[in-house]
Amino acid sequence: MRVLLITGKGGVGKTTVASGLALLAAERGKRTLVCEVDSKGNLADFFEAAPTG
Repeated sequence: MRVLLITGKGGVGKTTVASGLALLAAERGKRTLVCEVDSKGNLADFFEAAPTG
């Protein structure tokens, strides 16, 4: 299964939804990859990881 989230700019919950779905998939044993193209790096903060790139 592939899930792609695309929404408008600013405060609509993209990071929250993407991180929640990624955690759920990983907990269920699915191979999970989460990519972020936002330079703020909020997704990396959520997972307590250093942004790369």
